Amino acid sequence: MKKILLALVVLSALVSCDGFFGTKTDLDFIDTPEFQIRDISYVPIQPALTNFVRPVDITTGFDELIYVIDEATEEVISLDESGRELGRFSVQGARSIVQDRRLDLLVIGTKTDTISGKAFDLTCIYRIDLHGSNGGYGIRNARITNEIVHPFYFKTTFSDDDPFVLFNRIGVLANNDYYVTRNGVTSSVFYGPDDAILLFNKDDEFVTPVAVSVRGSLIRDYFEKPFGIVTTIQPPQISANGNNDFLYSSIDEQRVIKVQYIEYVETEFGATYEPRAMPTSEDEADGFLTFPFRFDDPKGLSLAGDGTNHIFVTDSKKDSLYLFSLNGFEGVKPPPGYSTNKYINVSFGGTGTGLTQFNEPSGIAYKNSVVYIADAGNGRVLRFKLTTDFD
Repeated sequence: MKKILLALVVLSALVSCDGFFGTKTDLDFIDTPEFQIRDISYVPIQPALTNFVRPVDITTGFDELIYVIDEATEEVISLDESGRELGRFSVQGARSIVQDRRLDLLVIGTKTDTISGKAFDLTCIYRIDLHGSNGGYGIRNARITNEIVHPFYFKTTFSDDDPFVLFNRIGVLANNDYYVTRNGVTSSVFYGPDDAILLFNKDDEFVTPVAVSVRGSLIRDYFEKPFGIVTTIQPPQISANGNNDFLYSSIDEQRVIKVQYIEYVETEFGATYEPRAMPTSEDEADGFLTFPFRFDDPKGLSLAGDGTNHIFVTDSKKDSLYLFSLNGFEGVKPPPGYSTNKYINVSFGGTGTGLTQFNEPSGIAYKNSVVYIADAGNGRVLRFKLTTDFD
């Protein structure tokens, strides 16, 4: 406990006089987390990483490296754990990134195609191999090996609505199949809704849009403006259990519950996807993942793969970071001997440039007890660590 208190004293001295966790946003209608200094919380690791223009997504790879997407420069930037830059690779329209278990990068960007004499920038998934012909590995050996361009992965024709369809985020499964969140403008272009979560196999072949079973009814248009997605297969897992569950976030303004856990359920009658019911016991916690209208614009979504199973959400309108347990309770379990058994809320936020404030936090990742946030509006990557994780 003495070491924890000492860490807090040192860190608090390095933060501006606005307060350790920053001030609450001036926008009264936005509910950002308010906290006082406490002995269990996420604290910043200095320095902030600032060699970016507009970092919108970040992922921690199975190769133990960190990858950032800078939307302004249309680049993938590779970092080591210390934050040292290892190299950059240009991808047209880059906006999202993840790494599969073969160590390939999957980057969402755009691809310019000329159709009937007119150029269109179409949403695209780029597969990037990091293995060089000389046996080397890393971003300096990066090369694009495949492109999945909308709409040509499922049809040969082209419509006026297709340029407005967007891929958003990718979630990788144990066998290297993957889900893709997709937003569109109509329900007529696709055999299924344009707002959808799509399943691709490991060979980049489109399989199916995901349909969700609710109270025995199969709903093909369940997802409304899905954006973030994360599976239970996360670094540093060496082996994986084959679980096909995922969490997704919605940026639909009218959606009541914007982050949900979707279970893949196998029975003797077949397999279905079903929303997981989460408890809301006030004896266990003060906040919950599935409270109505909890989020405004939850674009960043991550899941800890180290057994803690923390769920992280960043809200780009509330300029806030939230942490939940896998059962939906907000906060972390207190250490043994602590004064309460109730989950301790460690969410925080506020608009600004302080080390515990954000401006459009868009991407989030987790590695070795450190949370990484792509703070897009401030042009930086922030890092945080739970005080109970300090040695």
